[in-house]
Amino acid sequence: MKLSHILYKSNNLSEAVNQFEEKGFKVEYGSKNNPSNALIYFSEGPYIEILEKAPISNFLMIILRLIGKTNLVKRFKSWENANEGYFDICLEKYKNDFDDEVRILKEYKEHYFITKSKRLDTLDRLLTWKLLFPNNLNLPFFMTYFNIDPKPRNFVHPNGIKKINEVSYYIDNSLISIFKKLCDDKTIKLTNKKGEMRVSFQK
Repeated sequence: MKLSHILYKSNNLSEAVNQFEEKGFKVEYGSKNNPSNALIYFSEGPYIEILEKAPISNFLMIILRLIGKTNLVKRFKSWENANEGYFDICLEKYKNDFDDEVRILKEYKEHYFITKSKRLDTLDRLLTWKLLFPNNLNLPFFMTYFNIDPKPRNFVHPNGIKKINEVSYYIDNSLISIFKKLCDDKTIKLTNKKGEMRVSFQK
């Protein structure tokens, strides 16, 4: 797998969008009506997803708890409680299934939950994809790529940035082995030092 995108937590979505735009990035909301996220796409490589709160309602969280998906609720709550800034990553499949990843997770006795998701973006494109959430909150979650590629072609942001160059990502020493089996993206630089994620860009 490769790096799909980086999660950025904001306490106010519209303010974060304005701040990134002031820095010369082109930002688009995830949907036209009542958006819960915003995206900064690059023609090449991973993108940035800005979140203000969990991607599902409190009602759906109650349902997830009732069907035994407490760890997934904990993950979403950790997103809501994260400090402002970059805080987590998502890995992306090269194929449209999680067969290889499931095999690796089972090898390490890691449990998981697979589901589907969709959204109608601001250009009226219905994007669909699959998600895999490990129960272990110290592992990132996974996704298949969108059925429609939403990334602009040959695009350079107004500030001259073309893509994300490098992302420092903390992972516990006990999980480095499984992470390296799951992901081969050289954009990610693993660190065993807890702290703020660092993201660098390329012009």
